[in-house]
Amino acid sequence: MGGKGVVAGPAERADAARIARLATRCRLVLLEMIHRAGSGHAGSSLSCVDIISVLKFDQMEWTPDPSAGDVFVLSKGHAAPAWYAALIVDGDLPAEDVGTLRALDSRLQGHPDRTRLDLVDVSTGALGQGLSVAVGRALGKRLHGRDATVYCLLGDGECQEGQVWEAFLYAGAHQVPGLVAIIDHNGSQSDGAVDDILPLRPLPDKLRAFGWQVDEVDGHDHGALRDAFRRRAPDGPSAIIAHTRKGRLGPGRVLLNGSHGDLPSAAEYAAAVDFLETLLEAGE
Repeated sequence: MGGKGVVAGPAERADAARIARLATRCRLVLLEMIHRAGSGHAGSSLSCVDIISVLKFDQMEWTPDPSAGDVFVLSKGHAAPAWYAALIVDGDLPAEDVGTLRALDSRLQGHPDRTRLDLVDVSTGALGQGLSVAVGRALGKRLHGRDATVYCLLGDGECQEGQVWEAFLYAGAHQVPGLVAIIDHNGSQSDGAVDDILPLRPLPDKLRAFGWQVDEVDGHDHGALRDAFRRRAPDGPSAIIAHTRKGRLGPGRVLLNGSHGDLPSAAEYAAAVDFLETLLEAGE
């Protein structure tokens, strides 16, 4: 699990194994939520659950108090089940909330809604707006003299939005500190492949040209993600391009062939649960 060029010691390896188990538990919880709701974006949630797990269980100094600690902006708001699952697994939400996803008047709406759930730092849903809010939150932290980091998780299809690039341009031009953008680069969006609809290539070069420090990593490698977060720029914005697979359950296993919004059948859900429980039993 260690990142490239890093030799992990016993404590580091034990911690990486802990994060792996927590990520597997998050997959089980988010799939149960979506299965019981009969709706939700399983593929998009599964592609980013490793990123969210490393952030929530290892990197972020996050608290439910919006005035303190780090900030997490889930710009790709349709992946909300991944964040809800992390909150449940970490004990911030009760386990019984797993059956309330997308229910009428539920705290767990289909997209993060701060007016319903104060464990959401920013309400999101309309794609393309999260990074602009993250820039503002990072500037606000600096104005108040708070040493905190604002993390913003975007989808790659979302990065076709013009407002995203205005935010990239502003943050790079003004070297906004304490801002980390993570792009869940699974190569797929609602209508098909990103490359077929509106290619982002060469994404790393574009971001560097806008003044961002850029890292590219395997978005399912917890060690590589941790190393990338630790390398973030001290005095400016950082972008992490996380190469992921939509619908990934674990090594060699993808749900629904990486579909964006399809729902698993009862048999597919049961098979996915069996696979994930086997991983947990194996200590993965």
